[in-house]
Amino acid sequence: MTVNMTKGQAISLQKNDGGSLTAVRMGLGWQAAPRRGLFGSRTREIDLDASAVLFADKQPVDVVFFRHLVSDDGSVRHTGDNLVGGVGQGGDDEAILVDLSRVPVHIDQIVFTVNSFTGQTFQEVQNAFCRLVDETNGQELARYTLAGGGPYTAQLMAKVHRTGSGWTMTALGNPANGRTFQDLMPAILPVL
Repeated sequence: MTVNMTKGQAISLQKNDGGSLTAVRMGLGWQAAPRRGLFGSRTREIDLDASAVLFADKQPVDVVFFRHLVSDDGSVRHTGDNLVGGVGQGGDDEAILVDLSRVPVHIDQIVFTVNSFTGQTFQEVQNAFCRLVDETNGQELARYTLAGGGPYTAQLMAKVHRTGSGWTMTALGNPANGRTFQDLMPAILPVL
């Protein structure tokens, strides 16, 4: 059963039977918003990029994005860059796989971001979402849908962080500006 999350909401990544999830997929999807023009509605391709920044004690130690598809330790993997969005018509346009059982113990938070490398704003995007899927069985666990667009070029979507012996996901939904994950670091640090 999927939990439809709201901004700031957190859910435990413990299974109902008391066990822990071992592998999850953070899927991101979006579509170009139609624009009214002289000859009717039309859309423009939107290139958003998903990234996962790995932190140890509030210090960035690794990142997974379209130019670095696998974390140095191999526990986090990006499935590849999607340059247009909306290909899955509601499915994932980009995904980042996290093998929670292999994430090194010093990594305590993973922040998932999405940004427009070409500088298009979220006013040009519709139906943007992130979702967390149990990678072992394909079951969607949580979904966070972005409400409304805005004049910003990035979003801090969610974070997965250690809590005791397990992990918790928190929906962030914080707008930001930047073309790359490096540009977003000043916006990420306050949510750690």
